[in-house]
Formats: sequence, C-alpha cells, structure tokens
Amino acid sequence: MCGIVGYIGENKARPVLMNGIRRLEYRGYDSAGISIINDNKMVSERSVGFVDELEKKLNGKFDKGTLGIVHTRWATHGAPTVENAHPHCDCTGNISIVHNGIIENYNYLKAKLEKEGHIFKSETDSEVIAHLIESYFEGELEDAVRRALREVDGAYGLAIISLDDPGKLIAARRGSPLIVGIGKGGHFITSDVAAILEYTKEVVYLDDNEIAVLTREKMETTDIDNVQISKSIDAVQWNLDKTEKGGYEHFMLKEIYEQPQSLRDAMLGRFEKDSNLVHLGGLKEKEDVLRDVRRIIIAACGTSWNAGLIGEYMIEEHLEIPVEVEYASEFRYRNPIIEEGTMVLVISQSGETADTLAAMQEAKKKGAVILSICNVVGSSIARESDCGIFLHAGPEIGVASTKAFTSQIAVLFILTFFLARVRGKKEVLSSDLINKLREIPGQVQQILDKKDQIIKIAQLYGDSNNFLYLGRGYNYPVALEGALKLKEISYIHAEGYPAAEMKHGPIALIDKNMPVVFIATTDRVYAKVLNNIEEVRTRGGKVIAIANEQNNEISEMVDHVLYVPETIDVLTPILSVIPLQLLAYHIAVMRGCDVDKPRNLAKSVTVE
Repeated sequence: MCGIVGYIGENKARPVLMNGIRRLEYRGYDSAGISIINDNKMVSERSVGFVDELEKKLNGKFDKGTLGIVHTRWATHGAPTVENAHPHCDCTGNISIVHNGIIENYNYLKAKLEKEGHIFKSETDSEVIAHLIESYFEGELEDAVRRALREVDGAYGLAIISLDDPGKLIAARRGSPLIVGIGKGGHFITSDVAAILEYTKEVVYLDDNEIAVLTREKMETTDIDNVQISKSIDAVQWNLDKTEKGGYEHFMLKEIYEQPQSLRDAMLGRFEKDSNLVHLGGLKEKEDVLRDVRRIIIAACGTSWNAGLIGEYMIEEHLEIPVEVEYASEFRYRNPIIEEGTMVLVISQSGETADTLAAMQEAKKKGAVILSICNVVGSSIARESDCGIFLHAGPEIGVASTKAFTSQIAVLFILTFFLARVRGKKEVLSSDLINKLREIPGQVQQILDKKDQIIKIAQLYGDSNNFLYLGRGYNYPVALEGALKLKEISYIHAEGYPAAEMKHGPIALIDKNMPVVFIATTDRVYAKVLNNIEEVRTRGGKVIAIANEQNNEISEMVDHVLYVPETIDVLTPILSVIPLQLLAYHIAVMRGCDVDKPRNLAKSVTVE
C-alpha cells in the first residue's frame, strides 16, 4: 500500500528519490520520510501529510549523498505522526529502514529488544526491524538483515541502509512487492515500477524470502539462508507518459476516458481475423486441465470481486459450470472445499492484493489449478499462478478502479469463449457474440461523449447523504460497483442491492431525500425492474435510471434517464457502469474531494 524508493549510484540521491516517490503518491498515504547518507552522516527528515510537506522540510538539504531511501506510509500501527513516519532508525541512528507490510510478532520482538536495552521512539511494528538488525550487526549489513528476518513473522518489503556499511543498499521481500531497477551507474529499489521508469526499464522482480544486495556496480540475490539465486532481468513494456495526467484534471477522469482504448487492448490479438476462435497464450499449456474443470471458485476483493460476480453469471449461463465467488479475505481463513477438478480464478488489478494472493496460495496448497486475471506483468499473482491472462489496460493511477473493471469484464467474456472452445461447446461459439464485443469500445465512446447530462444530475444530488443502487441479473454487480465508486471518492453513504431485495428491508430508507439509481436496461428482467421502480416512486424516492437508447417509455416513470447503447445482456455491464463512474466522479469533484487520493484508501492493498 505504501511507497518505497531506494537508490545507490553515481548521481545525487535526493532528486532521484523525491522524483520517484512523487510518482507513487497515487497509492494512498498519510506521511512521508527520507534517509540519505550525506557527508558521512545518516540524515533523515519526516513529515505528516503529502510529499510537498516533506519537500518543504528538506528545502535543499541532503544534496551530496548518493545513497538513500524514501517512503510514503499508510498507517496501520500507530496514528499518522512524525514519530510514526518512516524511515525508522536503530538506537545508534546508523541503520535506517523503510517497510511495507505488517510484522505480526512485533510485540514479542519489541519486548525482547527492550529487555536488551533498545529504546523505541514510535508506535509502529516496523521500528522493531531496525533494532533487530542492530542487534545482529557485526560489520556486514546483509548478514545482519538475514539473521534478523529469520525471527520475523509477517509480511515485508524492506529497503535498508547503514552508515557502518555505506556502499550497500539492501532489499528484502516476503509478501509485499519489491522491484530492483538496473540502471547505468546505479541501482534502484521500488514497490512500484512507475517510480523508476524515468531512469530505467530494466527490472528484476524479487520473490518471497529473497534478499538483494545492491551496490553502484552490481546486484546479488540470495535467499534468507544465503543461498545464491540467479534472477532474470525483465523489460517494462509501458512508457512514462502513461503515468501522466495528459491534460485531464484527475487521473480517474483520464482513465474513465481511456476505456475505449483499454477495451480494444484487452481484445488485441486474442481473436482470429474474421473468426470466433479465441487464443490466450497464457493458457495454452493448461488447455488439457481446463478442459476437465468441473467447478470454478473466483476469489477477489473490492471492484475485482464485483467483476468476478459478472464472470460467474457468464460462465454458468454459457458453459454450465458451477461457479462460486468468494471474498478472498474470507476464503483464506476458513476451510474451503477444493475437490478434484476445481479451478480457482483469482482477479486483481495490481496482482499484489495481499488477501487475494493469500487465497491463491491456500488454494494451491489444496491442489487447485490457479488461473489469474491481473493488469501488472511481473506481479506476484501473475508469477505464482499456474496460468493467466493480462488485461493490458495500462497503468491505473486513480485509487478508484475504472478501466481495470471494464477490462476485467471483457477478459472474463473472452475467457468464457476460450473455455467453450477447449471444452467443445460449439453452440456458444457464435460470431454474433464476438462481434458484439468488438462494438463495445465504440459504444463506450458514445456514452463518454454525453457527459453534460451526468454533470447536471451530479449538481442536483451532490449534497445527498445516501444513495441506493439497484439492478438485477448482470446489472446487480453493476449496482454494487456504482455504489462502491460513490463511497470511495465522494464519501457519500451508498448501497448496492439486487432490485428485488429492496423490499426486504432497504425500502424502509426511501423518502424524498433518497436518490435511487436503477440500472434498467431492456434485458430479460426489465419488466421486473419496472415494478421495482414503481415501488420506489410510490414512496417519494427520486429515481435515476440507466436505460437503453431505444427505450421510449421509461422517461415517463423516472426523474432522470441516462441512456446507453443496446447490446447483449452479458456485455451490458461494460456500458451501464460508465455513467455511474462519471456520476461518482462529478459528485466528488463538486464536493471538493481529492478524487485520485481518497481519504483512508490505498491503490494496492498489500496488508490485511
């Protein structure tokens, strides 16, 4: 969740570190700090708030050092204060560390270290690592790190420097993403490749229980027991301009408007020309296994969970394979039944979501074949799954996911066709269905071109304290996603429900002050949705409907209509969610909210 950048090289460290950490501000954080070995001294500065506050405190200081680490913190243990901000130092002030993750046995370690005379200055779990390394330090920093980490339970992504071993930058990873950048005349550590693209595109992805020792000239990688590990160097495929706003006011708005292209990219190269045959290179070696799958469990969190629910409907309707959608955070802590022939499909935008990663690992232990859908090449989930599909949506900087969600739906549709082919379900392989998918990017663009009406509705209802989102069938998950978007970025309380469930409790909330959003496209349950709309109207609720352009009757039944083009039921969610993304965005802007960095949220949730 937090951001880490480390640098050792020929250039001055401070501008490299500060440039890098600014590119990670989108991840969500509440404090920041930096340590640099400068003029043979370990110097540090920390601040509460955004990186700008840290920059003000630096005010040109620490301008000679060429080795340092910087961090943005999202609070877990201890409130956002200067004392709790990273980096943390040992008692001597000679060892400085930054840490992502959670140390589960920190209370035990802290009590032990305090008995040995160590003095702690923060409430964090992370500080114990600095003191633990100090207790083992005998001149070689990497040796002390290895010995210390053998005592640590929990997750960590670590960058460590020491004044007593000043030619090294140490990286260590278990359960929290960490990447090494290979540069000219220096090396980098980062939790997110966006931080270092300005300097290099050559990266090494660390795996769990690996430690990298970086100098200006070289990188050596071992495991925690000091066994040498040979690592491959990968080339990052996207450019720095993908992480810029490109003239948009917010990253979220840019990413909403990128969806026609991100959807095209999700399809690119996956269909034979003038054919309904699907090719997914990441699944090729597992075709025999996938042919015999008898049950599918989808594990995901947040927006990815909502996409997974749409995937459940697709697969059960077209392939008649039983599917269950699980919250990954719950899946990992019970005893899930994994029978022979079970496939676990994990979905994560970042590929680093801690709960989803742990659910995947639990399923692997129980013998399931793991298929992943994620957006980040080289991510933990992508590397540890048995097979997978990338979204190719490009970097998503806004904390509230938009283009990843629609790309996930498109990829789930493509996966359904792929499974139909390998399982011999010829009746599913309709060119008409594929052609409908090919039309979707252009239809999304049509919706984006009609923003003015959405802005007017946002102005009317932006002061509301509660919203209700209702849908049925494929549009029920869209109701969940619409409510989630509004909650995330505008801080308005919103709930999504199956429309028929409204009368089983939520209907008690409806009055003239309650806007109710219905996804009322003309699908097979449309008539039922109209009945639910009447139930709201008779109780004075204000109704905003998402409807198809050819629908001439619904405008007489509701207060406002936002029209979307017609498509088949299974693809409707890609279209019906677009107005809801824009509605949430414009309401949040009107309320003065920080759209790209909502309070209390982080882009990649790498802790429990």
